[in-house]
Amino acid sequence: MAKTKQPRFIVAYSQKMDLTNETQVLIDVATGVNYMYHQNGYSGGLTVLVDGEGHPIVTPRELLPQYQG
Repeated sequence: MAKTKQPRFIVAYSQKMDLTNETQVLIDVATGVNYMYHQNGYSGGLTVLVDGEGHPIVTPRELLPQYQG
């Protein structure tokens, strides 16, 4: 029987402004790095969230589910 893979990313925050306009904060469960994804109609973008010094925002591993990639 095939092993079900755990999702690599979890949605930590989601805000839908209207039918085609949405912003999400995603967390990479394997690394803890936080990303922001924004979709508007047929276009979208993904970027790493950074702190005031330009370092990636990383969620501590103990706050994330165990990743079994």
